[in-house]
Amino acid sequence: MADGQNSPEDLPSIGFVGLGNMGGPMCRRLSAAGYDVTAFDINEDALRAAVDTGARPGSSAADCASRSELLLTSLPRPDHVETVMGSEGALAALQPGSLWIDLTTNRRELVAELASSAPEGVRVVDSPVTGAVDGARTGKLTLFVGGADADRARAVSVLENLGLVIECGPLGTGNVVKLVTNQLWFIAAAAIGEGFATGIANGVDLDTLWYAIKESVGDSFVARHDAPSIFAGHYDPSFSLDLCMKDLSLIAALNEEIGAKFPMTDAAAATFGRAAARYGTDVGELHVAKQIEDDANLSMRLEGDWTPHWEK
Repeated sequence: MADGQNSPEDLPSIGFVGLGNMGGPMCRRLSAAGYDVTAFDINEDALRAAVDTGARPGSSAADCASRSELLLTSLPRPDHVETVMGSEGALAALQPGSLWIDLTTNRRELVAELASSAPEGVRVVDSPVTGAVDGARTGKLTLFVGGADADRARAVSVLENLGLVIECGPLGTGNVVKLVTNQLWFIAAAAIGEGFATGIANGVDLDTLWYAIKESVGDSFVARHDAPSIFAGHYDPSFSLDLCMKDLSLIAALNEEIGAKFPMTDAAAATFGRAAARYGTDVGELHVAKQIEDDANLSMRLEGDWTPHWEK
């Protein structure tokens, strides 16, 4: 219903499992688009928020699966997907003709393994997302879809309600593309604090430096979207160092058999690892910049109306 031309009776029923920072806003957008959504999360407050904005409550992930033509899962880690779809029975509960769309940043091998054990007539695509919480809230995510041609086409009609959909190829390629984008993101995130420190320590005002970076070859998503989390001093708790370390381990697994060195990726992983060891894994991703502040005894606070992106 991305073009607003379909009536609710024309739309497939949807199950949505995982209503966290990203899944909750995505679920709400699908309800607002007119889909009949049955939602589930082990967090009762998250489930209540989804129900308050139009979803039906499911009693479990398997219940959502059994009641949906399309099941969407948005979970923090691959092991969560394995548990929900496997031992908790969601995969087995899917009906013939249904489609499972995994929005999790996942191991492609796990997605393939689960797809091979799906009930007869059940199809699978992987579609990890990028664009942060504000992208999920506003429908401006980018979604990377992998699967058979017909399965991707079926998924796209729903996923277009969430943002830009890029079809990547066979099952598993969605996760490869997502991890490459995170690989480059983490390198930039690990470096932004170094650039700020070099400028500040050598007499440049931070607001001038930031403006110059954005209007030059130094520009990036990190400079525009993430830097305000450094200026505000909360370092973006919506995406934790734990999730960064998880994704970096998935990236390392993709690189194992390539036979080349990846010094930039390795350096980023080491930087995030040091931040996690110092501050803990549950803090915001941009503590990679805070550790430079602390080591150099300088501040990257900047006055401004830095509304957190998850509140926009």
